[in-house]
Amino acid sequence: MPRALFKALVTATLTCSAGAALAATCGNDASGFDTWKREFAAEAQQAGVGQRGIDALMRAPYSTSTIRADRNQKGVKYALNEFIRIRLGSVDGFAATAQKRLNGNPNLYRGLEQTYGVPAGILLAIHGMETGFGRTMGDTPVVSSISTVAYDCRRSDFFTPHALAALQMVDRGMLAPDQRGAAHGELGHTQFLPGNALRYGQDGNGDGRVDFYNEADALASTANFLRAKGWQPGQPFSEGTGNFRVLNEWNAATVYQQAIALVAERIR
Repeated sequence: MPRALFKALVTATLTCSAGAALAATCGNDASGFDTWKREFAAEAQQAGVGQRGIDALMRAPYSTSTIRADRNQKGVKYALNEFIRIRLGSVDGFAATAQKRLNGNPNLYRGLEQTYGVPAGILLAIHGMETGFGRTMGDTPVVSSISTVAYDCRRSDFFTPHALAALQMVDRGMLAPDQRGAAHGELGHTQFLPGNALRYGQDGNGDGRVDFYNEADALASTANFLRAKGWQPGQPFSEGTGNFRVLNEWNAATVYQQAIALVAERIR
């Protein structure tokens, strides 16, 4: 999932004007969430969020499952072999599954590499590691989860721009008001946070819209993200290279980056 430090969109359409009201009041439990939503709705309107987005916000419940997941994070560090066992099963088995997907739709991956310069192996590794190739994209409503962590005082500065982006996505038809994703608002096949989805989203299947729950759109957006972060087409991506360092923009865990590179090397 792209968890590189997300800078507030100061100059983009999501940015509140200089005369905007004070930030909505954060909280540490559900008791102040409805008040926060009313305050945040005013901020969102000043940032250009339309009625569809505001309605989605006002209907969103406080997500106890999100808070439970957030506060129970252990920060466990795994050795690479243990990480691979837990997340992939084995490099060979995971790569074989990814290879079958590539063989089943070679034109999609060839087109993505021609457009963005990111090879199929990297995109398949990310897709498989994030959601099991789309099998498990999360069961928590995105607007609810991202609004809850934007309200929560511990990391409201980080998540507030993503909450605004989610509401903008609802406005633009990129996200259904009740669409489900992961516990912290990550969405779609490769688990973009909403701010990154809005910024890097691409129409991969040519239907005129960006839908992160469409595989082609999600993969094109992932490739676009990596290219924007400095991916160099045709260059190696093994540990120590410039392209390997770009993987840090997607996920800061070294073992995650190492696993992506190992799997991708097996996929041709």
